Amino acid sequence: MGLKAILNRLGNHPAPKRPAAATPTPPNLARASRETLRQELERLLRENQELQRKVADAERRTAEKDQQIADQQKQIEDQSKKIADLERQLAGRKKDSTNSSKPPSSDGPAAARREKPARCRGRRKPGGQKGHPGRHRKLVPLERVDQIVPVLPSDCRHCGQSLPQQIEPVSTVGDVHRYQVSELPPLRAQIIEYQCHKVACPHCGQATRAQLPAEVQSSLFGPRLAGLIAYLTVGLRIPRRGVEQLLETVLGIEISLGSTQKLVEETSEALAATCQELEQQLPQEPVLNSDETGWRSRGERRWLWALVAGSFVFFTVAASRSSKVLIHLLGTVFPGILCSDRFGAYLKYHKGRAQFCWAHLKRDLLGILEFARTTEAERFCRNALALTARLFRLWHRFRGGGFDRTELIRRSIPLQERFFALCEQHLDSPDDEVRVLATALFQHCDRLFAFIEYPGVEPTNNSAERTLRHAVIWRKICFGNQSRKGEIATARLLTVARTCVMQRRNALEFLTESVQRRRAGQAALSLLR
Repeated sequence: MGLKAILNRLGNHPAPKRPAAATPTPPNLARASRETLRQELERLLRENQELQRKVADAERRTAEKDQQIADQQKQIEDQSKKIADLERQLAGRKKDSTNSSKPPSSDGPAAARREKPARCRGRRKPGGQKGHPGRHRKLVPLERVDQIVPVLPSDCRHCGQSLPQQIEPVSTVGDVHRYQVSELPPLRAQIIEYQCHKVACPHCGQATRAQLPAEVQSSLFGPRLAGLIAYLTVGLRIPRRGVEQLLETVLGIEISLGSTQKLVEETSEALAATCQELEQQLPQEPVLNSDETGWRSRGERRWLWALVAGSFVFFTVAASRSSKVLIHLLGTVFPGILCSDRFGAYLKYHKGRAQFCWAHLKRDLLGILEFARTTEAERFCRNALALTARLFRLWHRFRGGGFDRTELIRRSIPLQERFFALCEQHLDSPDDEVRVLATALFQHCDRLFAFIEYPGVEPTNNSAERTLRHAVIWRKICFGNQSRKGEIATARLLTVARTCVMQRRNALEFLTESVQRRRAGQAALSLLR
């Protein structure tokens, strides 16, 4: 309390009333009163200063505590963010091809082993079961047999006498027992030498040198060898040096890496018209499955796209993963049904009928369920997985001939409605993963059930993924391309090799004939059916 306040307080007190006949205060007494008041005032001032100091200290300590609380609160928030980030990273590392959209090739040897369902007692053992019909290698027709070796018994099993060992004088009884052995004959490359003679003209006397045939002028190696090198490289995924060693060891052909590359490029050029015809057919296909995977070219990132039609496969290497690639291949608007995963490029490009991959959806649900942090997330995933299982049981019964497509549509309608209602129920879920997935499925629910109504549409995108698997394994061996010409050759050879597998055609014969036609100047073969 300040001096001014004390004086004001003292001044506010009313003066004491004096008795009427009081004697005046002596001077000494007045001075003593003033001294007492001064001392009291000084004491009050000291107390006031002490109180002000204590208040200041308390305010300083309060401010420090507030600052500490604020710092700790900020630290807690930072640590919470780090924990959440580490949890996301840990969940991402734990995700593999079974609970996410990652391909199986990304699992690696350190991935967790897949849990297999426990064997029930009484289940049959692996392998052939007792009493099953045997399977044996069939005998080829006699006209296909290259060599016949007659085998005669050396002596009679009944009397022990020696028997003739020549087939002519022997009297055979009953049918002959045929036994065939398949063997690889000694392989040796066929070397064809063209000798161009110089002939003198009987009329003018001048000499004329013969020209090499047009089909052999472009290369020192024949079309079958060119087709074989391309087939070994792409069809069987053998590296260039492995092809070089195989040709030298098995066929006795010495060939350099540069020559093998030239033959692969020549085979690619022979397939140009064939692949162009398939590319032009893509927009007319009623159903297409599409997928893409990473690729490398000269150390730069590329994307290998695969589009699977009903009777052929088409590959292309592109610089991007955007919808521009789809526009280039399928046109501005694709009138058919496009089957794919939920990648943004497909959503941006295709506004018509589509089919999302249920295998991707199931893995996403399993991933959320495995790392769920809320009860709502677990409930959403379990309900969605239960509906998925019921839908696929229905689909397998239809595929097995249990009922027709009309009955399939009728039985699937309640499941579609329940799935739609489940997504709608979780549009405002506090769990981010559940809300994002439910919103995406709710907005594109019509793209989940096209396989129910339209023939030729599968519920999964496995056909495109299986097609890419061969290319992914080859990528891990060859490490991509080193030129634009190599990218084109990769796409063309993969297209022909996988299409021949789909059509059950001999890929080696197709490649060989394609090179022969190109060297002879004839029209290219077609893979359209």
